[in-house]
Amino acid sequence: MNLFKTITIRTPESVELEFTLAGIGNRALALLIDYLLVSLLISLVSIIASFLSEQLVALWALIGGGTDALDLWLVAIAFLVTMAIYWGYFVAFETLWQGQTPGKRLTKIRVINDNGKPEGVFQATLRSLLRPVDDILFIGFFCILFSQQEKRIGDWLAGTLVVQAETGVGEATVRISNSSQTLATELMEQANVGNLLPDDFAMLRQYLQRRQILTKAARQNLSVQMAQQLQEIVELDQLPQAELPAEQFLEAIYVAYQQKFGDRRRAY
Repeated sequence: MNLFKTITIRTPESVELEFTLAGIGNRALALLIDYLLVSLLISLVSIIASFLSEQLVALWALIGGGTDALDLWLVAIAFLVTMAIYWGYFVAFETLWQGQTPGKRLTKIRVINDNGKPEGVFQATLRSLLRPVDDILFIGFFCILFSQQEKRIGDWLAGTLVVQAETGVGEATVRISNSSQTLATELMEQANVGNLLPDDFAMLRQYLQRRQILTKAARQNLSVQMAQQLQEIVELDQLPQAELPAEQFLEAIYVAYQQKFGDRRRAY
């Protein structure tokens, strides 16, 4: 029995990606870890700011300035800095770590777009700004608990999902030709395979696993479209071989990615 819900997302390329939702327990634990880190960061900044404020107030009083107005300004600045740390922590980490904060990384969950793509900076900002609303009276908790896609208010408005980052949902064998194996070595030297995001690799793997069920025309069109997109992502101006079949190129990209990263950046 699977204790976690799964969700299937169909990409614009008609490839289905299946994800396991994070679950309320993992999300609560991740948030607790993040809040502890935010509290430690705010405490550290407060100690430093308090020392600097005392020095500034003393200096201001020494030159004959009134300290009441200065105290109000310092309080206002402290409030703004606290809010900047609170909101900026989630925005910065989720943007730079592809939907993960330290808490989410430790609990192995991450935020993705509703269409399976990585979370963007706008979505991370919107989720962070709405976090206090979700925390009021545990509104976010009940939204996650009773919604089919386990979304809080920030997720609904930002168009995001929180999924497990390292729990695979089924795995099928990908058949690779010998020529593609050889070509993969060349691609590792000529292309920036590391530019591929886990979601890009997931779509590639899903296509290679299910291409046999496609019609000949659909298979050809989709393989060409994906090859063009991946060629741009890996910054490959010219293919290693002229008139290279699209599927062979896709197989080679798949092998090159696996050889370079193995399971460390595996897509789920």
